[in-house]
Order: sequence, then C-alpha cells, then structure tokens
Amino acid sequence: MTSVRKATQKDISLLSRKLMKLLEDKNSDVYQDNVAKFGIPEEYVRGVFAEKTLLKAIASGKARFYLAFEDNEIIGFAQTVKQDATTAELDRIIVFPEHERKGIGTQLLVQVVDDLKKEGVHVITVNAGKEETPARRFYEKNGFKLVKETTIQTPWGKELQLAIYKLQLILS
Repeated sequence: MTSVRKATQKDISLLSRKLMKLLEDKNSDVYQDNVAKFGIPEEYVRGVFAEKTLLKAIASGKARFYLAFEDNEIIGFAQTVKQDATTAELDRIIVFPEHERKGIGTQLLVQVVDDLKKEGVHVITVNAGKEETPARRFYEKNGFKLVKETTIQTPWGKELQLAIYKLQLILS
C-alpha cells in the first residue's frame, strides 16, 4: 500500500541517499530522463540533491517535500516552493521508474494541493520541458493550464525550452 506524507528531516536524509544511489547508474531511466536528457552536469545534480542542500531548502521555510512510500521504501517525491503568500511552485515531482503509471504522481499531487489550499495558496505553477509529453499530459490531466512556452538560460549554461503551467485553486 502506498502512503504519502510531508518529509521529516530523517526522511530528507533517506531521500538524498536514495537519489545519490540512483545517480550512480548512468544508464538508469532516472539518470537518462532527469540528467542526461537536459545536459545537466552531474556535479550540479549532486549538489541539488545533497542532504545539506535539501535541509537548507526546508529550513528556508519556503520549500517542502512530500514523499510517497511503499513498504517503508521511498518510491517518489514532490517538492514545492512558496513564491509568496498565495503562490507556490511545484518544483519537481518524480516517481521512480519501477513505480510509474500506478497513480503515485497523482497521490503526491493531491497531497500537495490539499496542503497548499489549507495554507491559503491560490495558484500553483509548474514548469515542464517543452518536449516532455508525459509530464505535460500529467499536468493537463490534473487541471493545470498552459500559460506560455519559453526558453530559459540554465545555471549550467544551456538553453532549455519550457512549458509553464498554472493551476488555479478553489479555496474551500
């Protein structure tokens, strides 16, 4: 059975270790789909997913992580970043390949949306690679509307084409 919850500091340590282990296999789907495809330098990715970086993000008070578990194993996660009192960004949502297409991404998204609504957030934004058809379909299926397509300069010096989506929340 799958469960989703907000990450604790201990969870962040486990998540960082799992991500670092997954990055070791350069032929894995995780590495190919999230690192190689975008030309991201490995040292940049390792820095982003380092335990101290993830803990620093939480300590800022703006970032939050949600973890999906199955039998006490992390099988996916989502990260949100509050932009202001009424806007948050879904920075990433990743379901590990052996668990894809089982509704886990949707479970993570539902938990994120529920929590953000309770905090008074009105809008959630998310960026997807312009050519990332499965990700774009996922967001569209879950009510996100395409706002625009744009090209950005990445911190590692490459251009990246993005589709920017927005989900308008109806507060109860």
